[in-house]
Amino acid sequence: MSVHQVNVYEAKAQLSKLIESALKGEEVIIARAGKPAVRLVKWTPRPDRIPGMWKGRVRVADDFDSFDEQDDRDWYGEQA
Repeated sequence: MSVHQVNVYEAKAQLSKLIESALKGEEVIIARAGKPAVRLVKWTPRPDRIPGMWKGRVRVADDFDSFDEQDDRDWYGEQA
């Protein structure tokens, strides 16, 4: 994969060209003050979520949302 690094000023002037590079699978790094700041890559949509796909694979403990005095001390520390 090819990587291009340009500064913000160049990116503003060449945005269409940089987008075309990203669409071809190339990675474009946009730098601010010489330091990489953002990465421009081709967008790929996430697959649709499937309701219930984790059913039977995940178990939530019965005491998942319990919060006792010891938990309170562990979380917040000793209260004076």
